[in-house]
Amino acid sequence: MTTERDKLRERLERATAHLDPPYAVVDLAAFDANAVALTDRAAGKPLRLASKSIRSRALVGRALGRPGWRGVMAFTLAEAIWLARSGVTDDVLVAYPTVDRAALAELTGDATLARTVTLMVDDPGQLDLVDAVRAPAGRPEVRVCLDLDASWRPLGARVHIGVRRSPVHSARAAGAFAAAVTRRPGFTLVGLMAYEAQIAGLGDAPPGQAALGAAIRAVQRRSYRELLARRGAAVRAVREHADLEFVNGGGTGSVAATSADPAVTEVTAGSGLYGPALFDGYRGWRPTPAAYFACAVVRRPTPGMVTVHGGGWVASGPPATSRLPTPWLPAGLRMVGSEGAGEVQTPLTGPGAVGLRVGDRVWFRHAKAGELCERVNELHLVVGDEVVDTVPTYRGEGRAFL
Repeated sequence: MTTERDKLRERLERATAHLDPPYAVVDLAAFDANAVALTDRAAGKPLRLASKSIRSRALVGRALGRPGWRGVMAFTLAEAIWLARSGVTDDVLVAYPTVDRAALAELTGDATLARTVTLMVDDPGQLDLVDAVRAPAGRPEVRVCLDLDASWRPLGARVHIGVRRSPVHSARAAGAFAAAVTRRPGFTLVGLMAYEAQIAGLGDAPPGQAALGAAIRAVQRRSYRELLARRGAAVRAVREHADLEFVNGGGTGSVAATSADPAVTEVTAGSGLYGPALFDGYRGWRPTPAAYFACAVVRRPTPGMVTVHGGGWVASGPPATSRLPTPWLPAGLRMVGSEGAGEVQTPLTGPGAVGLRVGDRVWFRHAKAGELCERVNELHLVVGDEVVDTVPTYRGEGRAFL
């Protein structure tokens, strides 16, 4: 019986029969459907596009052209300046603090850029660095956003659940930092961000681990309730000192929950457009897989095993099998535990390997979203069984920001 995955494989192979692996494709129907689904989950609040999850100007622009998407969250200041100067967006929030002096000099020397780009801050030293690059009297006002740590600390500093981000954790600390920013010439505090990684970035239904999934969901429920109160209090404390334009939160994994927070005015999303393999471990919403990469079978070590050339496109994060790419098409493939995903070769076994021959393609899904684009210069955009366009990735445009 022909399955949906069989049909997908046939369609992708017809579309890319003229290409030599390795290469990457984006299924535009799935990409667009994911964009619509994310806006539906945002329930009327605008979505800010996380560019690190896309890393192609053409596809960043495609998403921003859809209703409900507004502005970009960049991962470096240099990237933010590039996107602004190239006309992709006139609203860029840099997600992480920067110490890039050259980029700061460019930002503070251009009034239009200064109105377009917002820097992330959580430490007075970051403001000092801006002043050292260009003194307040010789530059336009620099827009800044306060990064509020959204991790959960049920037992105070002894337990930290979430990622290590800002030192500003309490509403009181947020208010004090806001007061300090507003007292300094040359800066305008326009936003607050609180990224709840322990909710948005952690799958609550890890395959084959029901007990762990239940524990994760319990932690996420309690963390959400705590953050709901603390984020609201922090916003009120900051608004005593600054007229905030936006309060940003969330990620693809928490769009619906974060949108329900009355203190939040916009939600960040990006990974869900590509639908990488890590999102197979989420219960609330699983995007349709849209991005794939193909590797060629180059040998058959045994009748039940094939080897593809390359394949070791491993994602960042904790060292675990969840960071390996997933062999997706044909179905029934798995990596060999003693080798995993290799730099120049990846052996695969399982029922799906039996029918493969030298020259056939194996289609993988990357564990994460935008990191796939660091491996290829271009993305082939597929509609139905045709490649309708080929667009460059950041790498393909000669841009490597991290």
